[in-house]
Amino acid sequence: MYLTKEKKEEIFKKYGKSKTNTGSTEGQIALFSFRIDHLSSHLKENRKDFNTERSLVRLVGKRRNLLDYLKSKDIERYRTIIKELGIRK
Repeated sequence: MYLTKEKKEEIFKKYGKSKTNTGSTEGQIALFSFRIDHLSSHLKENRKDFNTERSLVRLVGKRRNLLDYLKSKDIERYRTIIKELGIRK
C-alpha cells in the first residue's frame, strides 16, 4: 500500500501542528496532495482507468475547497502551504 500509517504521521507532523492532529487544514491539504501525486502517476500508466480518474477529480476538488477556506481565514498560512507544496492556481 502506498500510504502507510507512518507516512500519514510524517505528513501531519511536517505540515500539521502535530502527528496526531489530523484535522488541521494544512495537514489535510498535504495529504490530499500526496494522494493526488500518486493517482496522477497511476493514470499516466493506466489511461483507461476511469474510476481512478473520477477519484482524482474529487480529490482535487476537495483540496481546492480546503485551499479556498484557508485563503479566506488566513492568507499567510495559505501562502506558506502553497509555497511548501509547490501548488499553484
